[in-house]
Amino acid sequence: MRAFTDDSVKLNRDLQRYIERALEEGRPIKIGWGQAGDEKPKNGEFGVITHLPEGVRVQCLGDLGEFSGSANLGGTFTLLGNASTMFAAYHSSGRTIVEKSVGDKVGFKMNGGEITIQGSVGDDAGAGMTGGLILVKGHAGSGLGSGMTGGDILVMGSAGSNPGIGMNGGKIVVSGSCPPPGTGVSMRTITKSEIAEFSDNLDALGVALTEDALVLEASNGGIRVSESPKTYITEGFEKIALVPNEDALQEHSPLDHFTLVIGSNSESEGVLLHIPWIVDCESASEWGSGILGKSPALVRSRPREIDMLLVDENNLHNAVSEVRNSAGMVLDTASFPGLNDAEIEGILVSLVSRVTSESLVFLKGNIGRVERLFRLVTELEAGGAIVDCSSTVGTRMAAALPRIGLATKAMKMREAGKFVFLGVDQQPKAKDLLVALASGCNGIVAPSSEKKPEEYMDNLGNQLRGWMREIGIDRIERIGRRNLCATDYDTAAISGLRLMGYDRPLPMWLELG
Repeated sequence: MRAFTDDSVKLNRDLQRYIERALEEGRPIKIGWGQAGDEKPKNGEFGVITHLPEGVRVQCLGDLGEFSGSANLGGTFTLLGNASTMFAAYHSSGRTIVEKSVGDKVGFKMNGGEITIQGSVGDDAGAGMTGGLILVKGHAGSGLGSGMTGGDILVMGSAGSNPGIGMNGGKIVVSGSCPPPGTGVSMRTITKSEIAEFSDNLDALGVALTEDALVLEASNGGIRVSESPKTYITEGFEKIALVPNEDALQEHSPLDHFTLVIGSNSESEGVLLHIPWIVDCESASEWGSGILGKSPALVRSRPREIDMLLVDENNLHNAVSEVRNSAGMVLDTASFPGLNDAEIEGILVSLVSRVTSESLVFLKGNIGRVERLFRLVTELEAGGAIVDCSSTVGTRMAAALPRIGLATKAMKMREAGKFVFLGVDQQPKAKDLLVALASGCNGIVAPSSEKKPEEYMDNLGNQLRGWMREIGIDRIERIGRRNLCATDYDTAAISGLRLMGYDRPLPMWLELG
């Protein structure tokens, strides 16, 4: 990680050490004060004080950055200061209190617990929330409760433009001025029973609702939720052929088809791939011994020590406990649409704090945004990237390879020691693995058709060795674009590979050097 994130990571790691002792002794954890009680307020740390377990109490003095106080699992967090965007995002349980004001997206996609802001909030407060309560003593910006489907938001001040836009459930109460809501949202005056319902929450702040307060709710079933288009791959590597070197290898020649994947930390032991295929699956905990027991996988739960844990919105809350048992993690950036770089980094810091400095940290993203993915990998000093090659228009892998190659060169991924894997939707053949490596990538991440693909992996290894002897390479990393050609003109045109029977490639790949 970069130097200016060190304080954030250190704060989280120190906090983990204090939590167990604080729970045993029944006392709060105080951050921002020295041993003598002198004030040492925090300033801008991000991705910190997240995933607080039930029963823990934390007080922090200072101003915090993006994604702080998020994914609360039942603790009580009091911030004596201000906070930036996505404060208390993905709040699940417990209580979070801010003495001053917060930025945009407070309580983003929260599903439970209570958030109290004694100052004002920025835009999109409670966006996408499904449950819980957000109480704002001050004012709220635009997009209040946008896309919410459950839970309650109380704003004692005024609300900005487009309150409740896209909401399909839940309730927004505004005590101050509120502009007319948009389509699918109704506005009415508050009832006496609702005033009584929220009175206990407001008493602690010394404020009360009056009968002038307005209530916003979804009307006529709300706005119909849009359905995301399917992504897929229309054509794999079928029209790309492997071209041998001048001579094949003898049958007894030793071959090396292992790939060592290491993180950005030079002291990392990494994980060893016996073949350049990482199986994408729910869990590999039941694979047992043999070649499967030695094969790292990309999993969503119950990781082994050699597996990498895929982290997305669905398992963000559980990831902090499971990632400790893995070789590292892969943050799926596509699962967090609309977040800026700083917010993505805040999520990453909150997770990196739970693993050792030797653990692998990768980012995953879509082929359509591969340039941003590689930029994030470089700027956030991750170990590498997994490029999901499927797209809404259907991907031809021959066209994807030069785009990935050019982005790799532009961000100097190889010079920085970054790894790049292709994410595809079907289990690979031996030739597919070699085409991926020849194009400059380090392997393929793909699901397996079998629950326990041991026999298929054995056969894949044998076929891989056969291809290596035929091509004339004793080490798998020695294959290159010179060993690739297109079998038809259309494939040559979209890939820049030389057409079979021709000596020179088309210009596109010449830029890669």
